[in-house]
Amino acid sequence: MKVLLVRPHVILTLAKRFHLFLHLEPLDLEIVAGGVEAPHEVTILDLSCEKSPFDVFEKFLREFKPDLVGFGCYSNQVRGVRELAAVVRARCPATKIMVGGVHATIAPLDLNEPALFDFVIRGEGSIVLRRLLKALVAGETIEDEAILVAGSSSYVSRAELSPPHLPEFSEVAKPRRDLVDRTQYFSVWAGKPNEKLKTMFPQIASLRTSVGCPRRCSFCVVHYLAHGRYIQRTPEDVVDEIAALKEEYIYFVDDEMFINPTRAEAIAKLLIERGIKKEYISWARADTICAHPDLFRLWKQAGLQILFVGLEAMDEEALKGFNKGVSVSTNLKAVDLLHEIGIVLHSAMIVNPNYTKEDFERLHRTLERISPAEMSFTVLSPSPGTDYYKETCATFIAPDPYSFYDCMHTLLPTTLPLKDFYRYFSILYLLGFRKNPWRTNKIKAPLRDILRLVIGGMKTGFTLHQLWRDYPESARQACGKK
Repeated sequence: MKVLLVRPHVILTLAKRFHLFLHLEPLDLEIVAGGVEAPHEVTILDLSCEKSPFDVFEKFLREFKPDLVGFGCYSNQVRGVRELAAVVRARCPATKIMVGGVHATIAPLDLNEPALFDFVIRGEGSIVLRRLLKALVAGETIEDEAILVAGSSSYVSRAELSPPHLPEFSEVAKPRRDLVDRTQYFSVWAGKPNEKLKTMFPQIASLRTSVGCPRRCSFCVVHYLAHGRYIQRTPEDVVDEIAALKEEYIYFVDDEMFINPTRAEAIAKLLIERGIKKEYISWARADTICAHPDLFRLWKQAGLQILFVGLEAMDEEALKGFNKGVSVSTNLKAVDLLHEIGIVLHSAMIVNPNYTKEDFERLHRTLERISPAEMSFTVLSPSPGTDYYKETCATFIAPDPYSFYDCMHTLLPTTLPLKDFYRYFSILYLLGFRKNPWRTNKIKAPLRDILRLVIGGMKTGFTLHQLWRDYPESARQACGKK
């Protein structure tokens, strides 16, 4: 069988703007593709890289003539996946269509649409796809907890079950990185103090060393997906993959790579012992940094340059509400440690829709305290699959929540008028841009890259400022009433 795996196009303008700074490869689909074994044929089409995605998609369907089309699907891609599936149904009626990914795993009832999909895949796709292909070739009836047949009598009862348990990494396929144009993927790079960069937008590879997280933050669905487990690759396996990558810059896409400090230390030591000189971006929790500062000193030596830290807030009540299990003092200590070690902090902060003008101004003072740092801000958005989503979905103002689910569009009514909320929200990004280490490090970079960064920042800021216009009048009227 010929299998086509598709990353959907980007719909929201703001998401397109953020792709100006960071555009990662479709690692999830590369891993799924690794599960397709001979004599089957597989390829990947990344429509997020295309200016005319529907034209490219239809041309690809005509030329490749797939027997099975599979879509990866996060919650904010549901609309795009439906549109593309409709194209397949119209152009290739004999082709089977499957949809998988995070949304299919946590909210499969949303995708019980036999007019668009034949199968909804839950869990680790590379393993499940092997079983699906075997059943299709043999003409067998599909009885599999991870494969829901759209429109079947058992779909609803089975979809209401918890996600399938995730396997150990030894069972998961290796990613087929050869199936994508790797020159398309990059990340903006802050650089070291006084460093001369060939480019501020180096090509970057994505790498997954673990899945899951034992923590239970209220806004996060990871613990539900992984049943509270933290599934890890061995240090040797991780370092072997890093050594095989051509890219000099690596983005670890783990939910939290450093929760097991013994394993993280072993990876860093292996990188140093084998003389592998690359630069890394990863995520870590503030309490992990505070508990193991020497681990991050070691990782700095191994090449860790940027660390995303979900500080979320600098308010004890807010942190308690997020069930973060950290305090403001822990957050601040982590910030100071990273500054001391010389690892660039990327601070991730959450803005609550109930913010007032005073709350935004308080956050401004926080930015002064943690700078210099890369900074990003998201709007508190209930994630499908969480209790918070179930508790609040009746109050959503977005007409199609999934189309707005980018953690930048609020789903909940704001205390401020919506226009004012996004005016203050956009100012956060302006202030954050001014505190970015690429300015304080005084790096030397090509003028074209500096212009690209500045112009991209201006476009993004304007889009953020105008985000309230994306909502219908009824949604705007629901805000600013408190």
